[in-house]
Amino acid sequence: MDPSRYLSHLPSISGDLPPGARAFATDADHYDFRSRRCVKDLTLRAVRGVGGEEMAAEFRHNCWKHDQDLLIRYAGVSGFVIDRVDEGRGTDLGTVILDEILPHRYGCSHEIACWDGSLTFVCRDLRATWVEAICSSES
Repeated sequence: MDPSRYLSHLPSISGDLPPGARAFATDADHYDFRSRRCVKDLTLRAVRGVGGEEMAAEFRHNCWKHDQDLLIRYAGVSGFVIDRVDEGRGTDLGTVILDEILPHRYGCSHEIACWDGSLTFVCRDLRATWVEAICSSES
């Protein structure tokens, strides 16, 4: 849950990341746990396009922390793994703990660790977009 090792390594690898991945990984708010644009505490809502070259991961906000949902679009996907602690939970991996984006021979890898499993994408590049969310008791 501590990004400090990754963050100390990030300046030496950020130049090797594709442009969209680099922008997302080096965004000052990404690993600031107090920021509304920190990925920690988001919840995976859906993964779209499984098996295709274009995929998307939709993350739902946490009303106590975020006012936006996160949509990550992956282009040129060459690998995808979902590793669940409990196979019966489907895409319910619990909340996001931490993520890491690393250079890969095909572009980049993006591993997202959650309380109950993880997702790993290997792709040419990714684009992260924060989308306005409505916080309510039904959200």
